[in-house]
Amino acid sequence: MTVIVLTNCPAGLRGFLTRWLLEISAGVFIGNPSAKVRDVLWDEVQQYADQGRALLAHTTNNEQGYTFRTHDHNWHPADHEGLTLIRRPSSGTPSTSSAPKAGWSKASKRRRFGRA
Repeated sequence: MTVIVLTNCPAGLRGFLTRWLLEISAGVFIGNPSAKVRDVLWDEVQQYADQGRALLAHTTNNEQGYTFRTHDHNWHPADHEGLTLIRRPSSGTPSTSSAPKAGWSKASKRRRFGRA
C-alpha cells in the first residue's frame, strides 16, 4: 500500500498522480503500485511540488511494517534504534507552562452566584 499526501502543490501534479493512484480526499492519494513505479512517482512529486510539501508512506518489510519519506516538511524522519520516528523542529525557546491566574474562573463564579 502506498499513500502520498500533497499540500499546496500544483493541480497538474495531482492530475499526474491520479493515473496510478486513487485520490480519496483533496491531496491524499492511495494505491498499490510496484516499488519501481512508486519510486518514479516520488521523483516526479519532488520535481514538480514547487512550494508545496509532500509525504510518501508505504509498506515495507521492517519492524514497523511501513516507512515514509518527506519533501519540504518541517518534520523529518529519524532512525532511532531501528524504528523510524518523526523529528519535530525545535522552537528555539524552552516551553514553559504558565501558572494559573489567581482568583476564580468565570465558570466557578457563575456556579457560585447561581447564574447558569
